[in-house]
Amino acid sequence: MNIELDDSKKLLALNKPKGYIVTRSDDLGRKTVYDLLPDWVFSDGWMPIGRLDLESKGLLLFTRDGKIGNLLTKPKNCIKVYEIWVRGHVTHEHILKTIKGVESPYGLLKALDVEKIGMAKAKTKLRVKIDEGKNRHIRRLFGSLKDPKFKTSLKVLSLSRVSIGDFKLDIKSGEWRFLSIKEEKVLMKNL
Repeated sequence: MNIELDDSKKLLALNKPKGYIVTRSDDLGRKTVYDLLPDWVFSDGWMPIGRLDLESKGLLLFTRDGKIGNLLTKPKNCIKVYEIWVRGHVTHEHILKTIKGVESPYGLLKALDVEKIGMAKAKTKLRVKIDEGKNRHIRRLFGSLKDPKFKTSLKVLSLSRVSIGDFKLDIKSGEWRFLSIKEEKVLMKNL
């Protein structure tokens, strides 16, 4: 393990590509995020903070400190920002519904903020902020809404987590790095 003087000894970040599951091992033999990290991350007990599903990509933090993990995953403690492409026309009414919340078998699903940042044919690019993360939260939230033109469910085609708290993703897909001590302090300051 090569730790620089200004590296956090408590947090590291990975830019998870699609096609990797967030688990220590998989009975089905699928690739896990640990395949992207040095062996010592697994053997020294570093654990992912939160999850990203197989098809999702982006920022994933790891720690060996259970208290940090709990603080960063506790609902309402930490804002996570995602950029997503949705198949369908996302309207202002859709955005209002996602902020108000949609009842689902998994409880109330909602976003803190949704911003339309792009369009391409029948697809909409959005920036979504949430402060909790139920299983497949964003995919289920948008999947519960209907395209006004085609009357089909909206579908999240791609999902990438771009920040957790004040820490923004700044590494290439499949790469990792330690947070700096300063980045750790900024991330943890309000928790």
